Amino acid sequence: MNVPTRLPACAYPEPADRPAHRVPSVRGPLPGPRSAELLARQELRESNARTYPRHLPLAIRRAQGSFLEDLDGNVFLDFLSGAGVLPLGHNPPEPLAAAHRQLDELVHGLDFPTPVKDEFTELTLGMLPERMRTHTKIHFCGPTGANAVEAALKLCKTATGRTDVVTFQGGFHGSSLATLSVTGLVAQQAGVGGRMPGVHFFPYAHCHRCPLGLRRDTCAVNCAGLLERSLTDPNGGIPLPAAVVLELVQGEGGVIPADPEFVRRLRAVTRELDIPLIVDEVQTGCGRTGSWFAFEQYGIEPDVVVASKALSGLGLPAAVILYDERLDVWQPGAHSGTFRGNQAAFAAGVATLKVFRRDGVLANVRERSAQLFDRLAELRALTPRVSDVRGLGLMIGVELADPGTGRPESELARRVQRAALHRGLVIELGGRDDAVLRLLPPLTCTAAEAGIAADILHAALSEALASPS
Repeated sequence: MNVPTRLPACAYPEPADRPAHRVPSVRGPLPGPRSAELLARQELRESNARTYPRHLPLAIRRAQGSFLEDLDGNVFLDFLSGAGVLPLGHNPPEPLAAAHRQLDELVHGLDFPTPVKDEFTELTLGMLPERMRTHTKIHFCGPTGANAVEAALKLCKTATGRTDVVTFQGGFHGSSLATLSVTGLVAQQAGVGGRMPGVHFFPYAHCHRCPLGLRRDTCAVNCAGLLERSLTDPNGGIPLPAAVVLELVQGEGGVIPADPEFVRRLRAVTRELDIPLIVDEVQTGCGRTGSWFAFEQYGIEPDVVVASKALSGLGLPAAVILYDERLDVWQPGAHSGTFRGNQAAFAAGVATLKVFRRDGVLANVRERSAQLFDRLAELRALTPRVSDVRGLGLMIGVELADPGTGRPESELARRVQRAALHRGLVIELGGRDDAVLRLLPPLTCTAAEAGIAADILHAALSEALASPS
C-alpha cells in the first residue's frame, strides 16, 4: 500500500490547531508493551462483558480529529468514532471549548430549565423537518440510547393503553431488559429470563439476504404484506400493538438499510390503525446518514424519534425522545433520570449543531459516502467472498460470505479487522456472525482520510485472503 506523506487539500476545513497526525503509523506488533500491560490489568479487574479491546487490543493515550494514539505511540485512523458518538471526530475544538465554559457555570441540572438547555432544545427541534416542529415535544431521558428506547416504549404503552410491541428480526435497541426484549440477537438474550412479554418479531426488509427467500426484483415486498395482513387479520394472533419500533438502517444487524417501499407501507398501515411508529435513530441520527435523521430520506414522519449517541458531538452522554404532542399523556415523574440534565453535554451539543450548519458537514457526509462506496465496490474484484457493500451516508458495511453457500465468513472478517488494525485503521464488525466490516468514520473525515481507509481495507483484505489463519 502506498500511503502519501503529503496529503492533498481537502474540502472540509481543518482547524488550525489540529495536531500533526495525517497518516496512521504502527511501529511494531500489537498490542505494544505498554498497551499490553494495561490490557492485562483491565482483564484482571473488569467485567467479562467488555467487548472492544478483545478484538482491537489498544490502550488509548489521546485522540484528535480522525486519529487516536495508543500508549506505545502508534497512531490509528479511527473509523469507529466511539461507536458513532463522535460526529466531528475526537475533541472537536468548538464543542470542547463550550463544554469547558459550561463546567464553570453549572454541570448538573436535573430537569430544571437553563439557558443552555433551552438553546439545545430550540436547535434540536429546529433540525426536524419544518412540518414536524410545531407539534413535536422533547423529553430528556437518562443519558443512554437504551434508556431513551425504554422511554419511547413506556410513552406509547401509556398513551395507547395497549401492551404489545412489534419489532424486527436483526434489530438492536439496547441491552437493558425491555430493549433486549425487542432486540433480535438471540445470543444476547440467552440466560436472561423474565423479558418483556407481548413482543412480536417480523421479517425486516433485508433484500440482499431476504428472510423470506425471495428476490427484490420479483417480490411484492412480501415482508411488508406479511406485516400488514398480520396487523389487520382478526385471526392473526396479534392484538393491536402499542407501538412498532424500527431502525431505518440496522447497525449491529449488519448495516442494512430498509427498503423504501417497505418503510412507506409500514408507515401507512401504522397510521391507518393508529399505531405509534417509533424510529430508533440512536445510530443513524445526528447526520450519520447524510440527513440529520434517516427518516427524512424515506419521506415519512414517525410518531416518536429516539436520539442519543452523537447528540453532544463530544461523547458526553445525552439522550432524548422527540414525539408527537398527542402522545404526551405522562404524569409528572413517569420517566425520569438523575443524569438527564447534563449541562456540559447540552453546551457541546449546541456548539456541534452550529458547526454542522456553518461548515456544511452533511454535504461532507454525502461526498465522502460517495467516495467510499466507489472505492469499496472495488473490493468485489479481489474476491467473490465480498458479498455486499451497503449502507447510507457514513454508515457503511462490507459483508463477507461464502459465494457458494452464502454462509457468513466470520473468520475472514476477523482477519481483515486484524490486518487493518496493524496497518493503522480501526473498524468494527457486526451483522450475523460478525461477518460485516463496519465503517463509522467521523462525519468530518477528509477525502484524504477516506482514501487512506479504502487503501488499507484493500491491503487488509488481500492479506486476509492469502493467510489461512
